[in-house]
Amino acid sequence: MKVKIACAQMDIAFGNLQGNFLKASEWIEKAAKEQCNLVVLPELWSTGYDLENLDQTADQDANESLSFLKKMAKQFGIDIIAGSIAKKEKDGVYNTLIAVDRNGRELKQYSKLHLFKLMDEHHFLQAGDHDGLFELYGETVCGVICYDIRFPEWIRKHVLSGAKIIFVPAEWPLPRLAHWRTLLIARAIENQCYVVACNRSGQDPNNVFAGHSLIIDPWGEVIAEADVAEELLIGEIDLDKVKEVRSMIPIFEDRRSEFY
Repeated sequence: MKVKIACAQMDIAFGNLQGNFLKASEWIEKAAKEQCNLVVLPELWSTGYDLENLDQTADQDANESLSFLKKMAKQFGIDIIAGSIAKKEKDGVYNTLIAVDRNGRELKQYSKLHLFKLMDEHHFLQAGDHDGLFELYGETVCGVICYDIRFPEWIRKHVLSGAKIIFVPAEWPLPRLAHWRTLLIARAIENQCYVVACNRSGQDPNNVFAGHSLIIDPWGEVIAEADVAEELLIGEIDLDKVKEVRSMIPIFEDRRSEFY
């Protein structure tokens, strides 16, 4: 099955929820006009990395975000992996990915498991405790968020449960661009699956972001890659290729899980 995917590599207005909702709607509309089946947004696309103010700007139970995303999905007839938003719950704020299908049906919420202490996430966010697995196009896929890609055992857990696509929304900084590309390509090769990674563009008061959203096939070949500026990155994947690659180099059959 072939799927045409768009990554909305958008700049994000720092702490400006309504401005970011408007910008996201424009990117979603652009993806629909390009006849994409699916659009992916970056990490924390509605607030940016305005961590100190998340207690005020976070979306209570993701209600506003879900309403917006369901409306967009139905209006434009497109599936949406909505990067992540700051979701307020009783015990604090979570960095939560939301997926909805073109009929406005919620598919998944996944809260970032690994918080990035180097950028003080642990002071403002609660860590998630569930996997990112869900069903899309009759296949198992998964979503993880940014820093999660540095934990190959977490990614492998999802692939062993059947994931054929790993969606990675991020706000990855420019100084570690080489790590971003290398880690994503490695995750595709070692798991023989697609990786669709949507990073943000632009900068905030504290960081410059790398852009370079990527769509990578199960061989580790880059199907499409953005530059640093805002861009709607589009690429087509063929889910049948996952089975093809895994049959050529059967790493999952050759695993010796009794030793690890």
